[in-house]
Amino acid sequence: MELKYQLNGLDCANCAAKIERAVAKVDGVTKVQVDFMQTSLAISCDKENAEKVELTSKQIIKKIEPNVVMIKKDTVCYEQNRVVENKSTKLIVGRILLTVFALLLLFILKPEEPVRVFLYGGLYLLIGYDIVKIAVINLFSGQVFDENFLMTIATIGAFFIGEYPEAVLVMLLYQIGEFFQDYAVGKSRKNIKALMDVRPDVARLVKESKTVLVKPEVVNIDEVVQINPGEKVPLDGIVKSGSGYVDTSALTGESMPKMVKTGDQVLSGCINKDSTLFVQVTKTFGQSTVNKILDLVENASSQKAPAERFITKFARVYTPVVVVLALLLAIIPTLFVGNFQEWLYRALTFLVISCPCALVISVPLSFFGGIGGASRAGILIKGSNYLETLAKINTVVFDKTGTLTKGEFAVEQVVTLNNAIPVLAYTSALEQDSSHPIARSIVQAAKGEKLPFVTNNREIAGFGVSGIIDGAEVFAGNDKFLKKEHLLLPKISDIGTIVYLVVNNQLAGYLIVKDQIKPEAKQTIQALKKLGINQTVMLSGDRKTVAADVGKKLGLSQIYAQLLPQDKVNYVEKLRANATKVAFVGDGINDAPVLATADIGIAMGGLGSDAAIEAADAVIMDDNPAKIATAIRISRKTLRIVKQNIIFALAVKVFFLILGAAGLIAMGWAVFADVGVTLIAVLNAMRCLRIPKS
Repeated sequence: MELKYQLNGLDCANCAAKIERAVAKVDGVTKVQVDFMQTSLAISCDKENAEKVELTSKQIIKKIEPNVVMIKKDTVCYEQNRVVENKSTKLIVGRILLTVFALLLLFILKPEEPVRVFLYGGLYLLIGYDIVKIAVINLFSGQVFDENFLMTIATIGAFFIGEYPEAVLVMLLYQIGEFFQDYAVGKSRKNIKALMDVRPDVARLVKESKTVLVKPEVVNIDEVVQINPGEKVPLDGIVKSGSGYVDTSALTGESMPKMVKTGDQVLSGCINKDSTLFVQVTKTFGQSTVNKILDLVENASSQKAPAERFITKFARVYTPVVVVLALLLAIIPTLFVGNFQEWLYRALTFLVISCPCALVISVPLSFFGGIGGASRAGILIKGSNYLETLAKINTVVFDKTGTLTKGEFAVEQVVTLNNAIPVLAYTSALEQDSSHPIARSIVQAAKGEKLPFVTNNREIAGFGVSGIIDGAEVFAGNDKFLKKEHLLLPKISDIGTIVYLVVNNQLAGYLIVKDQIKPEAKQTIQALKKLGINQTVMLSGDRKTVAADVGKKLGLSQIYAQLLPQDKVNYVEKLRANATKVAFVGDGINDAPVLATADIGIAMGGLGSDAAIEAADAVIMDDNPAKIATAIRISRKTLRIVKQNIIFALAVKVFFLILGAAGLIAMGWAVFADVGVTLIAVLNAMRCLRIPKS
């Protein structure tokens, strides 16, 4: 089973990594995931060990991170947490301002020894007591190499060599940097949470002509809820009465409201715009669209990208190595040239620079921001590993029906060979009782026309339908019937499904019916080519002529038709064998095997479709293929920002480490190299939330 907790007070990415490693060692724990951005903890364990695991985990967290409180997710009070955060913010701002004022006073007054030591010592404890406290606790719990330890050792060392003002100033600058860093991370968290603020709080349940406010979780299938203008749709359902516009932007990224009327489906998380709707519930809250979307976004960070895993491992090795180098810097030169105090100062400066916070925070934040930005665009990406793979895609393979075409047929041409017979009206009269998609398209095309009366209407399996109209024997169907009756087939150059009309064994005319190409499909292929993806492939189970027609109109590079699901899998495997990164785009229901085979499986029209969300690595929520290009742009932008942050942070660190070792910079610059770089990297990572333009 999985236990979920909130980690109140978790404000350090390195701390999150320490908690994850420590809890993973608890007996009975099979999997642990600490999400720094959402300050959450997920523990997988056997049901019988759950209570023991929870208790042990709380004790471990209290020991290694005293300021972090582990609370079960269903008991977390947001308002209470916000009050605590506000008090903490006021306290640190007060300490910073008081320290700045006192430092200025001491610089002016210039007190003599031993008063000077006493005053600077008191000021040091005022601004840095919490950091020193955590460093000491961590030291006794075996958690040595973190930013608190590095800062404490460096500043206490500065104090002992007589650099009192610098020790206080470094701790002050560190606290200021941490404050702004926390603000930037907090802002990112709020932006991401705002994207997910679609969860409805209440439902107006209709009971005996009255409405009762209840939690969405308690509403059952087939019960009716009332949604007033301005309210969120609490559960998936069908409009029982009422009509109006609903805002679907939170789910699909589409700015234009959608018109719904009696019989239409509405999805939880949409906002009712202008009139009261009564909706009959079709899914419980746990199965509702909004809940699935939230689960996907919340759990996305559990699938870490290779870049994230590398940075976590790098930080664990990097910090101890730098501490050893600092120790050697203090000792070895002293043995040869003397002046221990000078080399110790350089070593302490070296230590301050070494903290890898910029990388540990900004890399996962960038990926989470990219996932959040994609969600806002109506694209669900299940993890940062998929986001990174998506950025490397160079081949996109499409299913045809439901992906590039609507899967909706329409009559495109009516050909009359006998002017005395209304071909469309006769064919529609025969097909009006059929549920076949092609039959429905013919009936729709004849809407508004007066249809003749049909008697003896019957289906001829494998051929079509027949009946009597005005005393004449009439048949509508495929070419097999014409061949069987030895009727001459007309030459038809146009491509599509042909429905022939035969009256008294004479061909009276025919209809050309086609699956409609999505209006955004051609734009999608062009956008992919602009992104450098020139290999666009279509795999279809349809006839070769139909598939070729669609492929030619859209400008696809390769078309394969008359394929079974296993054939599609084989084609994708061949493409992957040629060292290409392949994305397959399908409907997520019939194409589950090939979705799983591709490097990235993208489900179209997945909103509300259980199978699509389960099968795919990414889901385009509004059935718009143009968003495939948007998803690739978002992933590439995210990866670009991740690389920028890694290169920038490492370059600045190395530069300042060299300057620190050479004695060319003071500790104040070292603080900038640590906290300043982190802040810049975090602000850069926040750009991932913005959707890139085409």
